[in-house]
Amino acid sequence: MLELSSRAARLIFGAIVILLALFLFFPVYWLVISALKPNQELYRIIPTLWPQEPVLTHARTAFERGNLFLNLKNSFIVSGGAAALNTLLAAYAGYSVAKFRYFGRRPIMILLLSAQVLPFGLLLITIYPVMVNFGLLDTHLGLVLASIVFALPVSIYMLYSYFAQVPGEMIEAARADGAGELRIFHTIVLPISIPPLVTVFLYGFMWSWNDLLYSMTLIVSEDKRTIGPGLLLNYLNETNADWGGAMAASIIASLPILVAFAILQRWFIQGVTAGSVK
Repeated sequence: MLELSSRAARLIFGAIVILLALFLFFPVYWLVISALKPNQELYRIIPTLWPQEPVLTHARTAFERGNLFLNLKNSFIVSGGAAALNTLLAAYAGYSVAKFRYFGRRPIMILLLSAQVLPFGLLLITIYPVMVNFGLLDTHLGLVLASIVFALPVSIYMLYSYFAQVPGEMIEAARADGAGELRIFHTIVLPISIPPLVTVFLYGFMWSWNDLLYSMTLIVSEDKRTIGPGLLLNYLNETNADWGGAMAASIIASLPILVAFAILQRWFIQGVTAGSVK
């Protein structure tokens, strides 16, 4: 049997980690070098592994062509709104399931989680007529409401796992002092729950930011498009395929997520691990 502390085991695990890193980061590497290649090198039959004559033409194209900044602004509005609404609903729902005993509590949680296994395209078939009937089609509010179906079930479960570990004695002491349930939640529980709340906010933001199916279906006006459909329709359509420009614009579109994660990664990691120990 292979000993985990042996040199052979370390070499094997090191090789596995390197292979996983290559598998995960090679698409990112290909994205960057493709954005730096001139078109004559980009469209070679046998591709090169690095740009032989790096150019910034595609980066300039990304800033000058289409509505990149308008698409980014729309994405910030939709993703920020969806993440905030998702966090708000998940916090109240998670606390309710974790700290109150009422009939149907567990079936409701199972029903919420089961919605996550349904294909998003199937949910869109039911969401679309609702948006039409309420006049929310082709509005940012409609896309915000539709976007939370991606992240809300898992977000509720994440916060439920965290709130279930909040000591009951602390809540009982606050009740004994005359504090109401909302005051206990707002002034005692929420201030000690910042890491999982940040995690849920980032989780909802990333789901909404990366969405393409719903944003292409529910938004039809060009001035309301988010970044996903904006990139696709500007660079890759029936009459045009500008891969270099698409790669450069994709890098620019990815920067907000990377910056947000870099700033909030400490709380994100704390939030992910907060509900894992019982």
